[in-house]
Amino acid sequence: MSEPSSRGAERDLFRDTWVRYLGYANEVGEAFRSLVPAAVVWLSYGVASSYVLADAIDKGKKAGKVPSPEAGRSTRVTVAVVDTFVWQALASVAIPGFTINRVCATSLYVLGTATRWPLAVRKWTTTALGLLVIPIIIHPIDRSVDFLLDSSLRKLYPSVEKPSSS
Repeated sequence: MSEPSSRGAERDLFRDTWVRYLGYANEVGEAFRSLVPAAVVWLSYGVASSYVLADAIDKGKKAGKVPSPEAGRSTRVTVAVVDTFVWQALASVAIPGFTINRVCATSLYVLGTATRWPLAVRKWTTTALGLLVIPIIIHPIDRSVDFLLDSSLRKLYPSVEKPSSS
């Protein structure tokens, strides 16, 4: 949903730059949960949630700049903000955070019952496993959230200009 510029397509700050990685902060926080205070994990959720909100606001501003009748503008802005916020909240925060949390909790439990490794080694192994899982889960979660929204919320939008969050 980028606007064209005189030099081609404009780069989307929230999708095409390093800023995109702020959306993964909570997954990293969850991977380190066994090693850091809970406040650090909650801070990582704050960073990821701020990214989600900022991206939704950005997409709303971009939708508002598209020339059209005033009546359609308000609807387009609302759809852009709601769609981006819901998609990002699910695909960047809720589902991956839960997934990494469960992978790490399960691995720490299994390592505790199946090995005699010292606790510090088990915690670092769990963290490493959590970090390694992040790139594996991204695309399946994104596609699943696309399917979920296409099958539900996006059916409620006006038929003109359905957003694409991917």
